[in-house]
Amino acid sequence: MENGQSTVLIAEDNGAVRELMGEWLRQQGHRVLAVEDGEEAIQTVLAQPIDLAIFDVMMPRRSGFSACRAVKARPETRLVPVVLVTGLENREDRVQGIECGADDFLYKPLHREELLARVRSLLKLKQFTDELENAELVICSLALSIEAKDPYTNGHCERLAKWAEALGRRLGLTEEQCVALRRAGVVHDIGKVAIPEPILLKRGPLTAEERAIMQLHPVMGERICAPLKSFRAVLPIIRHHHEKLDGSGYPDGLRGEQIPRAARILQIVDVFDALTTDRPYHAAFSRDEALAAIKQEAERGWWDAGLVTEFEGLLGDRKAPEPAQRSVLDLLNPQAAATAGGLNGAVPRLRDLEREAVIRALVSTQGDKQLAAHRLGIGRSTLYRKLKEYEGSAEGVSFPAVKEKEVLCPQPHM
Repeated sequence: MENGQSTVLIAEDNGAVRELMGEWLRQQGHRVLAVEDGEEAIQTVLAQPIDLAIFDVMMPRRSGFSACRAVKARPETRLVPVVLVTGLENREDRVQGIECGADDFLYKPLHREELLARVRSLLKLKQFTDELENAELVICSLALSIEAKDPYTNGHCERLAKWAEALGRRLGLTEEQCVALRRAGVVHDIGKVAIPEPILLKRGPLTAEERAIMQLHPVMGERICAPLKSFRAVLPIIRHHHEKLDGSGYPDGLRGEQIPRAARILQIVDVFDALTTDRPYHAAFSRDEALAAIKQEAERGWWDAGLVTEFEGLLGDRKAPEPAQRSVLDLLNPQAAATAGGLNGAVPRLRDLEREAVIRALVSTQGDKQLAAHRLGIGRSTLYRKLKEYEGSAEGVSFPAVKEKEVLCPQPHM
């Protein structure tokens, strides 16, 4: 939705019907895009943010059923409401439409008031969905702001999200469980926002009292994310990712199977990433050294040995994710970057946490908006809308080279 104006896509091969629907919608202040077939409809949905799609069932090249199925199959477009228009009222067509993921149906001949009423209802639902996505984005932004305080953990959340989701898929987890793992990878340490910085960034060992405070962060993280219903499957992972199979972990001292399987998955990739990246308390381990250390800890009774074996198999199948190398300036202003030689380390003067998360995602995906939206856990239409909002403030912003500030070394991963 741009400046309060919704964008509605009409895919209809009958020119007269297409023009009629478009005129009705324009009279209500909507921005209308019109195409003639299902294939063109899919390309339009993928190319720009769409708030609502209206597909005729019988179209050349690709039917409305097929186009709807394609839209609903992609994470970045599946929340776009789709209305199927048909002259057929038999039960089989309606069942097929439901199976394709259609949100509503209209039957020919079309009636103006019915069309507009259904459009209003679905656009209101889309607005609620967008607001939920915005709330999730703020949560992810907060998590990334915590990571940003520590130069040693740059890219940690992104790598955890990728590895945890990949391991979940290898184990045959459901799509919902894999999405929960990806989200947990990003927000698992969000509770550290409630930990005083003198403790969070302290040099040297923590006192017993400080350690007790630090170990509250899984509980605090669960509380922060609890209001989001879409994060229900993420909450147990956040709370229990520091438990150990022998009961020596925290915050609840769970043992064995009491620890949710998803939390046990995240534990392994979390430890692996901590071992294979430079930290103030150790140099980065090689992949084999890290695996050997994790196996030893599994024998000690800390980690799930079966999951460690599966993760080792995953490592043999995939290349470890590498942190992104492109700077924000390279991404937002390639021409200026080329002139300035890249200005490695340059950062934009963008203070909004939500905007920072979007930019971090774009940097890490080298400008791939589809992948960035996927990593943020939002629809691509929401990402495009955010970029449009930032466009005015981003223009003319200077990107001065900055010196690295001395940052206090944090405690080992806790």
